[in-house]
Amino acid sequence: MIKSLTLIALLALTVPVFAAVEKDAMMDKEKAVWQTVQDKKFDAFRKYLASDYRAAYAEGIYSLDQEMDSVRKADLKSFSLSDSTVVMPDRETALLTYKSTTQGTQDGKDMAGTWNCASVWHKSGADWKVVFHTEVKAEQ
Repeated sequence: MIKSLTLIALLALTVPVFAAVEKDAMMDKEKAVWQTVQDKKFDAFRKYLASDYRAAYAEGIYSLDQEMDSVRKADLKSFSLSDSTVVMPDRETALLTYKSTTQGTQDGKDMAGTWNCASVWHKSGADWKVVFHTEVKAEQ
C-alpha cells in the first residue's frame, strides 16, 4: 500500500514537470519556424508545416502553397516572441498564443510592429507539424 501511494505521488509530481517541458519545447519549435523565415531557409520552413496547413490573415485564408509564396516575399530583419501561452488540449495538439515584434518587409511593404499570433501544432507519429497559424497587428 505504501509503495502504491509513493508511486502515485511521484507520478503526480512528474506530470506537471513533463507538461512544462513539453510546453517549452513547443515554443522552441515556434521560434525555430520564425528563424527559418529570417534565414530564408524555405525548405526547412516547409518541413514544419502540415500538408493540409491553413493560415488566416487580413489578406485572406492561405493554403500551404500560398504560405510558401508569401514567405518567399518576406524579408524578416529581426523578430522577438513574448507573452507566450501554450495550451495542450490533448497529447497530440498544442495551441500557442504569443506576441511577435518584427522588423522587415513583406512583398516590399513595411511589416514592422507588434503582432498577436496563434499557431496550432499537431503531432503525427513522432513529428510535430503546424496545421494553422494567424497573425493580427496589435493596435497601439
